[in-house]
Amino acid sequence: MTYRWKPSVTVAGIIEQEGRYLLVEEHTPKGLMFNNPAGHLDPGESPWEACVREVLEETAYAFTPTALVGIYLSRFGKPPTPDDPDEDITYLRFAFTGVLGRHDPDRRLDDGIVRTLWMGIDEMLASQERHRSRLLVRCAQDHARGIRLPLDAIYTDPSVYLPGGPA
Repeated sequence: MTYRWKPSVTVAGIIEQEGRYLLVEEHTPKGLMFNNPAGHLDPGESPWEACVREVLEETAYAFTPTALVGIYLSRFGKPPTPDDPDEDITYLRFAFTGVLGRHDPDRRLDDGIVRTLWMGIDEMLASQERHRSRLLVRCAQDHARGIRLPLDAIYTDPSVYLPGGPA
């Protein structure tokens, strides 16, 4: 069988209020790290639906995407562990901005998430050694530059929602 390269598709919420961006601090194999509220696209959902879900799971905030900030490609070398070999992972990230909604203080955050926090771009630049993703600052900078693409720039075919995949 021929090897087929498959990037890992992720989504991120780029959420700004008064010049500060909503981030999460989370446990990783490298210790506590900062990231945008972000995660993987799951089967049966569109990228914007995945972003709504991930922001809620990681921050306990409702989120309504209003625009796409960008589509990003990055590469990460995952070092080996006693249980897993090293891995060369390419991430394809869809980053959305939008309206932050109601916070549910009783909602439990995703496993590994320690807390949410707000950080300005200068603070992000000063803490890059603690970033889980190289894209954290870039997405915030693109947002601050005013980059906004329409949500309908991403089309999700109805076959995505079919149980068991397309017929």
